[in-house]
Amino acid sequence: MNALARIAVPILWALVFVSCIGVVWSKHQARSLFVELQNLEASRDQLDIEWGQLKLEQSAWSTHGRVEQMARTDLQMVIPRPTEVRLVQP
Repeated sequence: MNALARIAVPILWALVFVSCIGVVWSKHQARSLFVELQNLEASRDQLDIEWGQLKLEQSAWSTHGRVEQMARTDLQMVIPRPTEVRLVQP
């Protein structure tokens, strides 16, 4: 039994050491992945804010008053007089 104990004790110590290294490595991986998750969530939040700002800008640029102003100034469009309007029958 003494010979078996001489072999088993170092093997058990080696297994305990490998187990400790595994715990440290897995904890490090978990922390690294958590930091990456936090960075990705911050990026997502920033993109959501930018998306909201772009939607507000789009709604501001597409108001009826803005479209009418652009039609008058850039395209020189005017509302036709009633005499210039013609109805087409189907």
